[in-house]
This record gives sequence, structure tokens and C-alpha cells, in this order.
Amino acid sequence: MLQMMTTKRIGRRQFHFTVQGNNFHETVAEYERLSFADVAACGICGSDNLDLTSRVAQGKFKYTSVRCLECRADVTFGKREDDDQTVFLRKKTGGLPGELDWRPFEKGDK
Repeated sequence: MLQMMTTKRIGRRQFHFTVQGNNFHETVAEYERLSFADVAACGICGSDNLDLTSRVAQGKFKYTSVRCLECRADVTFGKREDDDQTVFLRKKTGGLPGELDWRPFEKGDK
């Protein structure tokens, strides 16, 4: 069993992930499933006070997001239809290349 460690920076925090596989190829493939870049700041207010969050909606839909602890905006992780273990941060449709789909907090959101 081989393991590889990677670090992702979300705002001012660093998150360390360890991936593993039976061989070098499988280990690198597992690493590539974390296919999101570092997130430096909130796309709404510019704060670097960000954190990872998760929630379950309606008892069955699982969401993981980067949430701003200042304005409470968030950007949600997406999953590929053919491989629900590969995650990416959602991008704006029609926006600039790489522009994340930050959503402002709306009253009633948790």
C-alpha cells in the first residue's frame, strides 16, 4: 500500500489529505480525485476567514462547501456523474475561466 499526502489551502487554513492506493498509479489517481485548487478568499466579501463545511439536506443529499465565516457566503463542491469520488469546486456558468460560483448567504440558509 502506498500513501501520498497533499495540502490544500482554504483561506488562512491548511487542510492535509492523505490518499492511498495499491501501487503508484492508483495512489496518483486517488490524488487527482481532489481536483480543486486552493481558495484564497471569499468571492463575495474578500475575507480569508474560510472553512470547510458539510451538511445533509432532506436526509439524503450530501453537500460539502467552502464557507466564509464573515459574510456566510459559500461555494459548493460538485461531483462527477460517472465518479462520485472525484470532487471539484463549482464554477460560474459563463463567467471568467476558473471563476468560482460563490453564493451569498440568504436568510433562511443554514
